[in-house]
Amino acid sequence: MTTSVNPPADAPLAVPSLADAEELTCDVLVIGGGTAGTMAALTAAEHGANVLLLEKAHVRHSGALAMGMDGVNNAVIPGRAEPDDYVAEITRANDGIVDQSTVRQTATRGFAMVQRLESYGVKFEKDEHGDYAVRQVHRSGSYVLPMPEGKDVKKVLYRQLRRREMRERIRIENRVMPVRVLTAGGRAVGAAGFNTRTGRFVQVRAGAVILATGACGRLGLPASGYLYGTYENPTNAGDGYAMAYHAGAELTGIECFQINPLIKDYNGPACAYVANPFGGYQVNRHGERFVDSDYWSGQMMAEFAAEVASDRGPVYLKLSHLPEESVSALETILHSTERPTRGTFHSGRGHDYRTHDVEMHISEIGLCGGHSASGVRVDDHARTTVPRLYAAGDLACVPHNYMIGAFVFGDLAGADASQYTAYEGELPGEQLREAHELIYRPLRNPDGPPQPQVEYKLRRFVNDYVAPPKSGARLSLALEAFERMRADIAAMGARTAHELMRCAEVTFIRDCAEMAARSSLARTESRWGLYHDRLDHPARDDASWFHHLDLHKSPSGAMEFTARPVAPYLVPVDGFTPVGGSSRSLGEVHAEDVATAGSRDVAPVAARAGAEGPEQELTPSERYAPSAPAPEQAAAPAPDQSPAPTPEQSSARLLELVALADEEPELAALQPYLTDPAPAVRREAVAVLTETLPPGTGPALAAALRDTAAEVRATAAASLRELVETLPPEPDLRDGLAAALAEPDPVVRAAALDVLRALRLGDTALFSDALADSDIAVRIEAVRALVSVDAAGELAQAAVTDPSREVRVAIAKGLATVGAERLAGDLPSTADPAADSIAAALTGLLDDPDALVRAAAYGALGTTGCPAGLTARAVAALSEQAWQVRAGAATALSVADPEAAVPALAKALADANADVRKAAVLALTRHRATEEARAALATATTDSDADVRAYAGRAL
Repeated sequence: MTTSVNPPADAPLAVPSLADAEELTCDVLVIGGGTAGTMAALTAAEHGANVLLLEKAHVRHSGALAMGMDGVNNAVIPGRAEPDDYVAEITRANDGIVDQSTVRQTATRGFAMVQRLESYGVKFEKDEHGDYAVRQVHRSGSYVLPMPEGKDVKKVLYRQLRRREMRERIRIENRVMPVRVLTAGGRAVGAAGFNTRTGRFVQVRAGAVILATGACGRLGLPASGYLYGTYENPTNAGDGYAMAYHAGAELTGIECFQINPLIKDYNGPACAYVANPFGGYQVNRHGERFVDSDYWSGQMMAEFAAEVASDRGPVYLKLSHLPEESVSALETILHSTERPTRGTFHSGRGHDYRTHDVEMHISEIGLCGGHSASGVRVDDHARTTVPRLYAAGDLACVPHNYMIGAFVFGDLAGADASQYTAYEGELPGEQLREAHELIYRPLRNPDGPPQPQVEYKLRRFVNDYVAPPKSGARLSLALEAFERMRADIAAMGARTAHELMRCAEVTFIRDCAEMAARSSLARTESRWGLYHDRLDHPARDDASWFHHLDLHKSPSGAMEFTARPVAPYLVPVDGFTPVGGSSRSLGEVHAEDVATAGSRDVAPVAARAGAEGPEQELTPSERYAPSAPAPEQAAAPAPDQSPAPTPEQSSARLLELVALADEEPELAALQPYLTDPAPAVRREAVAVLTETLPPGTGPALAAALRDTAAEVRATAAASLRELVETLPPEPDLRDGLAAALAEPDPVVRAAALDVLRALRLGDTALFSDALADSDIAVRIEAVRALVSVDAAGELAQAAVTDPSREVRVAIAKGLATVGAERLAGDLPSTADPAADSIAAALTGLLDDPDALVRAAAYGALGTTGCPAGLTARAVAALSEQAWQVRAGAATALSVADPEAAVPALAKALADANADVRKAAVLALTRHRATEEARAALATATTDSDADVRAYAGRAL
């Protein structure tokens, strides 16, 4: 009898045989289950293809979108922005080096994508009348569309992948990490990788391959030294960049880095895009806005870096001037959707947005098409230069593409790739062997240098030699360092499949680092502000470098470059005139001689015999010997991404629910759990109902609003708001929501009003009763609901009687919206009693004891009109103590008689508060037909505040 002996617990994983590979077959292979990959899979399946989606983590929570999104940066919504304007903005932001045909795809298809996502259940902010609430963050163009429930975007997409009809077409393989795209006959035919849990080798044959692996976020090393403390998602290590390169595809713009402003000592975004609509903005230590650039770009980052380094630094995100309600709303977004640890960070320092502005700094460098312009070269259907290989999302070079662009190009890739069927030939053996060696090499040297130490050293070189400002000498030293790192990487040791994944990621980072250094060395000019700032070539050189810089892997394995002229524009842009033409080959780019300082003089030669030879080079293992440990933070173990077990999962009923969710249950199957005696089970049943969305979900959730347990009611309220765009407005749902308005829980009442308004299921009578609610949040929802039905009279009546400042401010803004709607309908105020009610209510609010209410009332007059009787009051209000009132009064004067308004606004240009001066400039812009207004605007072009200067200049 033979007794089997288990290997020691610390024994390394056995190297699997290449012959034992698991083979998978599909028409379309999608690599990466994030933003672009999910959309590519859905579209390809809808076109009839059999899809395989590979994700090295788990699709439910993978990718940069996993923690949600607070808004869309580039929503081109009809009536608010024009595609051509957006294309021109991106062209200027990228110093003219763009393929406008790709940018135009995002511009023209983005709105349809917003609507498609909305049909899935993604919630975008809308006003009371159901129109998209697009915000203007930059000085030109309104492109920012907030997402109040943005934390749930990935959950919504995962729900789509799990739909029965999609599950029949899409096979998801989680925990499988490809490392190489396989090619045969010059086209993509599959991929090779491994299971990150079991270590099994996996090979895939496919008709087409879509790379959607995100940015190279783990390139530079954060100031903290933590490997995974990056601005970008740290799981995105440049996988797709390296796979595309080794498959023979061209990459472009790799010298145009991604660099972002962030919170000092906390590697998270400061989120000006979120804060700006609430009134926040970036300032120097004197409180002055300083950024003249009008779009998020390298030029903006150059201005930012210069201000940080000057005596006007540090730089802050200014929030301390905002009222409590704005700060509370910002905290809800910034401490949940954006970064759950952000509130803890500020709390640990004793900082509060009410008393402290947020100090900002600069991130490490990375590669990203979606937020800069460095990625795989694609055409306007997401096709790379390798047939049947596609790229989408942050990996693809479609400048400043952001989330909507990732969805658009995922959709384009899925549609185009769906025409192909699975490759039937023999998979390339040599490529499979090379992939196998790349993956499992660390297992043959389990005690070799650990991945965290090797990666720390590699990325330290990136910071030292590649990060801007750049120079030929430092970039050349970088290339030497990266070449030496090949030996260190080859010697890395691993014992588990997870460690194999991390080791493979280091090879991708090294490839990206070399691409970044060689590309930066090749472009002998400065362009894109801080992104490519060459100290030895400080000027932009359009004569020689109005070109894309493409790189590819030659048949010999060398990195070669091509200068490709920018194609003629579809949308003309002042200052740039591309003429197209032929590309020129640059070949290999070689490092400069940096072995010695200055010219080399011949040193004296020792005459004595027996001189000692050169010092012996240490092996990689010796470099990392225990006697010389790397820095402590570099040795930190990789975080375990496995979800921790929860107490609920130990319950039999909860386990039943989890199993049931995978079966796409009907409502009847969930009903026993929705009425279970245990609140935890009922709450989980609501969550499953939200995820699976069977017919009857709306009324069932409305019924759950009246549950006896607060946790169940809160979950049902959140679910209704999350699903509001997908729920049919059926009578049963209306009845359930109307009944919930009588519930004692204010969370329930507020949610019911919100959903009734959004689905157009309420009327004035139903909504007006809620104006007397005891809860402020409920009354604010009642105001929004009444605005949605143009109930001017009810709003006017409540304007001066509500005890809450927040509600009165909401009413003032609501009256402006209703008044604007009536003006748009060409109803003269003399024939419209409601217009008289609006005017009377706003006039009453001008006497409100609270400054913010008065400010909102004056601001509303800027929409509804400022008649002669109120013009004098607005002029007088320019002297009020509260700057908010002075800014609101300036806005009111924008529509007043210019004879009285212009002199007062000209004086306001000397106001001590920059926001008042900004409001005065914007008001004078409305009066710029007069000579006096133009003269006043000319004086504002030298203001100390960048916004005031910029808006004055634009007006002239």
